[in-house]
Amino acid sequence: MSTFEELGVNEPLRKAIAELGFEMPMPVQEKVIPHLLTGDNDVVALAQTGTGKTAAFGLPVIQRIDVENHTPQALILSPTRELCLQIAGDLADFSKYISGLTVLPVYGGSSIESQIRGLKRGVQIIVATPGRLIDLINRGVVNLSDVHTVILDEADEMLNMGFLDSINDILEHVPEERKMLMFSATMPSDIAKIAKRYMKNYEEFVIGTRNEGSQNVRHVYYMVNARDKYLALKRIADYNPNIYAIIFCRTRRDTQEIADKLIADGYNADALHGDLSQQQRDMVMKKFRDRVTRLLVATDVAARGLDVDDLTHVINFGLPDDSAVYTHRSGRTGRAGKTGISVAIIHSREKGKMREIEKRIGKSFERKEVPSAELIIEKQLYSLADKLEKVEVDDEAMSKYLPGVVKKLGWLSGEDIIKRILSLEFNRLLDYYRDAPKIDVIDEKPRKEKGGKRNGDPRDESDKDRRTAGKGMARLYINLGKRDGFFAGNLIELLNKNVDGHRVDVGRIDLLPSYSLFDVKKSDSRKLVDALTGADFAGKRVYCEVAEPGKDYGRASARKAREKVSGDFDNFGSFKKKNKGGRRSRK
Repeated sequence: MSTFEELGVNEPLRKAIAELGFEMPMPVQEKVIPHLLTGDNDVVALAQTGTGKTAAFGLPVIQRIDVENHTPQALILSPTRELCLQIAGDLADFSKYISGLTVLPVYGGSSIESQIRGLKRGVQIIVATPGRLIDLINRGVVNLSDVHTVILDEADEMLNMGFLDSINDILEHVPEERKMLMFSATMPSDIAKIAKRYMKNYEEFVIGTRNEGSQNVRHVYYMVNARDKYLALKRIADYNPNIYAIIFCRTRRDTQEIADKLIADGYNADALHGDLSQQQRDMVMKKFRDRVTRLLVATDVAARGLDVDDLTHVINFGLPDDSAVYTHRSGRTGRAGKTGISVAIIHSREKGKMREIEKRIGKSFERKEVPSAELIIEKQLYSLADKLEKVEVDDEAMSKYLPGVVKKLGWLSGEDIIKRILSLEFNRLLDYYRDAPKIDVIDEKPRKEKGGKRNGDPRDESDKDRRTAGKGMARLYINLGKRDGFFAGNLIELLNKNVDGHRVDVGRIDLLPSYSLFDVKKSDSRKLVDALTGADFAGKRVYCEVAEPGKDYGRASARKAREKVSGDFDNFGSFKKKNKGGRRSRK
């Protein structure tokens, strides 16, 4: 392995990066630094975030700057405000011992007038988001005629965000005789087009394997029912007491909802999405970087350009449709030689997406069981014990108060004191997990029978009608199906709305066109029948009953639909007369 000196980095830069903790170059730095300092060709570097990219291009860019010339000589484009500020801050740290060098971040969401004043004072390096730089170009306040180096960082992200036209416009204002470097996690066709159009005899450096996530990242998945995803998320968080993670959701609504639930349940969590103002966003990010917030729930768009070190986990609350998005997500952990875990919480219908991702990254996901209550409690107890063991005691400060405390607790044994200390922390956890059920879903494919059917996998309504409830469970019929716009989430919502008291545990759900069947605890069955019958769903009155084994509800449902009977129905899925409140009269 080479040293920074052997790569050609000058002494002022080496002094600055040594103070920052840089010891030996990382692979991307070994490849890129000498090329930018002495090479003739342009460079396309395929590398994940967190691989040392900023130093790879930042050190040679700074070294090639003429500090006597106060015009822009290097241009660095980044997709987001956050990344723009981060790069500018890193370059300022690298150039600590180089006097006369100015780095200016240029981005939207901040005063353009102050950025114009900065340009007029003179700068050598501009770090910019494409949109704001185009605004400055159109105003005629930025001159790029002396630029000799152009860096496109996270080029694939810029294309995903719709900056292709802006990038083309910007490059038209830069001299043809320049050195150009493009960093990208993946190599989509548009990146290749930019390289072909604007780069000369470029070399392609691949750090790791092309289009692959970090080698230091483990990919695991938990398979649960869709309704249990949040429960699984909490158990994963509880099982990892020192977790520091980003949780990715598909929509802004889901992001805020999950963050609110986590906060209400006592977790140090926050949300990051597009509905936040820039001030709110900055505050959320500061708390997360300072580790005040340990769980950041975010959308992909909001998290672009977010660069945080030492993440222990990236958690996918469901898989993205585009496997490239997963690559970006997982690349946020396992950085700088450290290990990380990329978690996917999925249901059975997402297995196809998972297989596509496996093909892309060249790795297989490990199936994990959702941690049981016993394992979680044990892990938390040992974590607290470890903290107690390692805590530093200030004997001098404690001496004033210790005699009184000892007198107060002197009647307790050492074991009793330990029990009480642990109970302060764990009574809530013990209560919560006391009767916690197993929530994993068995996803092995059943053996096929002759005729193409799988054992245990009914293909028509009559098969589902013949299903029986599991041990300790009762099977309920409800007169709502897919044609009514009724799905699993609607069932849970209906139960939460109409059932007073404790949480209802729902087992298997069979959704059919005109009705549904679902399993509940036998002890809850009568209460649920009474609560749901007479309720309203989208203008339709609900009927619920304990399902009769072997009854063909599909045929009966069709018959009732033909008859169009109203008022008093028979005991199949029809309504008895109700009081005005819609519930059964109780005597």
